[in-house]
Amino acid sequence: MKIFRLILWACVALFAAVITYTVITKNSKPAQTQQAVTPLGGPFDLLDNNGKAITHDDLLGRNHAIFFGFTNCPDICPTTLLEVTSWMKDLGSESDKLDFYFFSVDPQRDTPEIMNDYVTAFDPRITGVTGDPEEMKKTLAAYKVYAKRVDLGDGDGDYTMDHSAFVMMFNSEGHFKGTISFGENDEVALEKLRRLVKNS
Repeated sequence: MKIFRLILWACVALFAAVITYTVITKNSKPAQTQQAVTPLGGPFDLLDNNGKAITHDDLLGRNHAIFFGFTNCPDICPTTLLEVTSWMKDLGSESDKLDFYFFSVDPQRDTPEIMNDYVTAFDPRITGVTGDPEEMKKTLAAYKVYAKRVDLGDGDGDYTMDHSAFVMMFNSEGHFKGTISFGENDEVALEKLRRLVKNS
């Protein structure tokens, strides 16, 4: 009887050891802390503000920031481009390592000529991008940018555009590195841009 109890306790101890090992092993596995990030951007075939062909490959090789807007925008777009102009001035020589692009969400009205007049009024270093409406539609989808035509109902067929209002930052390999929100503090925005340039 005594031998039986010893065998029974030995089995209980062995079972407890197996359970303990299983729990410890399970809890010691590294946690999956990072989610897969959906890439932003992709191939496009558009025109710059000088009427020259521009593709996604032309953006690569240099850090770049992109803002999507339109020339008839009453407030957000001109305000953002004024901020971009100010950032480039404050960055000084660091701005030479960074390209800024203004993509039109209204390519039907924003011809290369109109885009050229618009962006150069802010800073000639800003490149305007427009082109075929269907190609731009695909580009907006690739960059996950919201844009929607809103008719003004004035009987003249006039319209405006609702659109995303942030600057998107990418490194020289085209990897997305974050955004600058509309109205964001200038010092915070500059720090983000300096970090982009520094880490390239």
